[in-house]
Amino acid sequence: MSDLRALVLVCTLKPTPAESSSSLLGAQVLQELEKHDVTGEIIRVVDHDIRFGVTTDEGEGDEWPALRDKMLAADILVLATPIWMGQPASVCKMVLERLDAEISETDDEGRLLTFGKVAAVAVVGNEDGAHHVAAECFQALNDVGFTIAANANTYWVGEAMETTDYRDLSPAPDATAKATVTLAANTAHLARLLKQSAYPAS
Repeated sequence: MSDLRALVLVCTLKPTPAESSSSLLGAQVLQELEKHDVTGEIIRVVDHDIRFGVTTDEGEGDEWPALRDKMLAADILVLATPIWMGQPASVCKMVLERLDAEISETDDEGRLLTFGKVAAVAVVGNEDGAHHVAAECFQALNDVGFTIAANANTYWVGEAMETTDYRDLSPAPDATAKATVTLAANTAHLARLLKQSAYPAS
């Protein structure tokens, strides 16, 4: 039986059913996590009415609270985002802004509700910048309470000024595939350790 659960938030700008390289890489991360007895689901954020803001609930019609419930029920959060103009996609930045509210949410012992949850990042793009995008995401995720495992990033970037997408490649490039394997193994390992031994009370 699986003892860990993952939520993959895909931050593509393309709603379902459009093909998405970010969705593909996010699915590959989840497939690797499943090899470590992790179950989970993939959600395209853009398919939902997520309001701009920095609270847990931005009012009537805001669908972030439902996604937040899924995040709180998960042990692992994966953000899968494309690169646009050298930056994480606007959808990804909106997710990070909504997660900012977690700084004010604590349990009875003063710990953030995200303490003990592990985050990972998957990045795709047709330009350089994967390390920059991962760094921005990791800093924000750690600020709001997530723990980051070693090598918790997988990415693919194509040649500059070219039009090839990650989803056009079969099989996946060896370096990306290996990074995904390591991400999954380390993230699942750390999540299991933290579930067994929680952070101390604040």
